[in-house]
Amino acid sequence: MTSKLIFFILCASLVLSTLLYGAVHQPILALFYLSMSLVLILWAIHIFSTGELRFSKSPLQIPLLATIIYGIFQIIPFGYTTIADVENIPKTISADPFATKLAVIHFFALLVYFAALLTYTDSVKRLRKLVLLVIIFGSIYAFYAIIQSVISPGKIYGIYESKFAQPFGSFVNRHSYAAFIEMSIAMTLGILFAGAVSKDKRLLYLTATGLMAVSLLLSGSRGGLIAFLSSVMFLIFITTDTNSKAKLALKFALVLTFLIAVIAGTILVGGESTLTRIVETTQSQDITTNRIHIWSVTLKVISSSPIFGVGLGAFPQAYTKFDSLSGLERVEQAHNDYLQILADAGIFGLIFAGLFALWLFRAGFQNIKTENKFRRAVAVGALSGCFAIFVHSIFDFVLHVTAISLLFLTLTAIVVLSGQKFPDDEPETPRKRRRKRQVAEKIPINPKIQSHGETISE
Repeated sequence: MTSKLIFFILCASLVLSTLLYGAVHQPILALFYLSMSLVLILWAIHIFSTGELRFSKSPLQIPLLATIIYGIFQIIPFGYTTIADVENIPKTISADPFATKLAVIHFFALLVYFAALLTYTDSVKRLRKLVLLVIIFGSIYAFYAIIQSVISPGKIYGIYESKFAQPFGSFVNRHSYAAFIEMSIAMTLGILFAGAVSKDKRLLYLTATGLMAVSLLLSGSRGGLIAFLSSVMFLIFITTDTNSKAKLALKFALVLTFLIAVIAGTILVGGESTLTRIVETTQSQDITTNRIHIWSVTLKVISSSPIFGVGLGAFPQAYTKFDSLSGLERVEQAHNDYLQILADAGIFGLIFAGLFALWLFRAGFQNIKTENKFRRAVAVGALSGCFAIFVHSIFDFVLHVTAISLLFLTLTAIVVLSGQKFPDDEPETPRKRRRKRQVAEKIPINPKIQSHGETISE
């Protein structure tokens, strides 16, 4: 019972954090932190009641834990100083120790979510539920976002109006919506590309994919569009034998046909202005979205403390010192997750992020080689969704939005879990093994990442 409740809370946190404006406001963040505290309590109760210490051994948890420890290090006082006649001010690495404390708490909550998901998605049944949650919620959410963009484009739920950004769906920033939905699309396309959908359900999956893709274009996010197209190319690369030119050409043709249908659907729903919105953003005079200026100032912030960084969450405080526009507008994020990692945590942050990406893709490429159709499909889809976020992070601060971070960690967990053995795995008979090999031959994996290691099946 405790295990089921933990899994339910994790799934509910993903859905509610998205619906509640992406969980970027303090009251909603507090609710998320409380839910993760409840998960920890239930986890402890489950350990004591069963007498079994349950945790995942995935190394992908290490970079998150290292970031938390490093954030604590950044707020340790190394002496005291006097500023403007105010004495005994602690000298810390962080330019804003309070913001760094909040960032540490946030990373800890994300670690609890990720670790619990890896631990309590402990059966094939739960793995399927997790995958279906991403796909079903993504498609229903996309349908709602399309309706809202037509009926009430300036207000979320017809109530909340954002003054400083263009909202879409339940996100106050349309780029955040695009980042969220591009991961759901990748999950759905991955399963379709890997051939893990029965004929009677293909239309449902195609409809879900179409709804999500149309909503992404309606959002008008250039970064989201580039990330989506990049994930499609990544999908084709890892699921197609590049030596088979006919199959490669067929997949490109199918993708092109799909994109044309999506563009036509977008124009039908929102008119031509929905596509020109992508171009209009290049002419924006808003300094908070002028990436060239923000990036140039961010580089100065990085150069001021390249080794240790200015502190997790302390970027807004450090930015004002180097802003050539004298604080005309307050800039909260660097609009590039990679630059902000360097600014906040310096070279150590880059190492932590690099290790996370390395271990993620190593696990992903290993797990997409399995002969089990379902495991291979979800590994392909989840890894493609993570790849989309890595691309989108070049243009926006998508991973600094809680709901997006949770979905990203969910896809990461799916990548890891797709290679694990579960108690309800179906025993494999020689006949099943031969049949699955025959099916796998019809869906060849790119030989550049193919091997003949041990496979896992349900």
